[in-house]
Amino acid sequence: MLLALDVGNTNTVLGLYHMDGTEPALVAHWRVTTHRSRTVDEYGVLFVNLFEMQGLATTQVTHIIIASVVPPVDSTLHRVSEKYFRVAPLFVEPGIKTGMPMLIDNPTELGADRFADCVAAFAHYGGPCIVVDFGTATKFEVISARGEYMGGAIAPGLGLSADALFSRAARLTRVDIKRPGKVIGTNTVGHLQSGLYFGYIGLVDGIIERILGELGPQARPTRIVATGGLARMIAADSRYIQEIDEMLTLDGLRILFERNRGVRPRGRAHGDRPGAGASRRPGVPAGAVPQERKP
Repeated sequence: MLLALDVGNTNTVLGLYHMDGTEPALVAHWRVTTHRSRTVDEYGVLFVNLFEMQGLATTQVTHIIIASVVPPVDSTLHRVSEKYFRVAPLFVEPGIKTGMPMLIDNPTELGADRFADCVAAFAHYGGPCIVVDFGTATKFEVISARGEYMGGAIAPGLGLSADALFSRAARLTRVDIKRPGKVIGTNTVGHLQSGLYFGYIGLVDGIIERILGELGPQARPTRIVATGGLARMIAADSRYIQEIDEMLTLDGLRILFERNRGVRPRGRAHGDRPGAGASRRPGVPAGAVPQERKP
């Protein structure tokens, strides 16, 4: 089985895939809080407990792929993979094969989760396509009809925006972020929920509208897909979002794993299974990204 980990600033999402059949199948998935200070054993015990609650065993995992935007936990999760799964993990990093041409100035700057989103979106929905990933930050990704990554935008996430408001406005108390019954609130809680919720939808739809304007009529129809923890809530009132795919990033990691089966993971697990390697793929220097890049 393949264990895929999407490590974000707020949450870490795990997905377990059965890879032996003709079609890979998602067996289980979990969402936990990302803790930069959590130790190897704390993460290990947490993961083992998650597996046992589903009647699964860590010995069933034969491969691990990790997309992380939190560098301080990378070495911890690498050691967790070795100690508790006996597997050397493959990290989504410069040098990995994506199969997607990159039309941006510096492909090495693109977050690992964004690579996964784009690869899965084009595989599932084709192009042109826009992905909106609602996380700590909200990311907008644009994929052309030919499967090229064209670029995107990043905005503060809804939770981050709310935290900034509550921390800087002394008389405003923290409220639950949800869709209010109406835009015109009649109390402070209603005012805040309306401004946060409908204001954020305005941000999302405004950016999508401008992206569509830059793409022009030749890029229509454009599929617009939402993913991430708040995707279902925000998409309900968006004028543009057509699809909600909460497993998009995990599916992208699965696809990236399939495209990199021959790549040797970083490091080597003690007592690792035959064929697991210790070094970077030969011929790919550190920091290199072998994806096609066009002018």
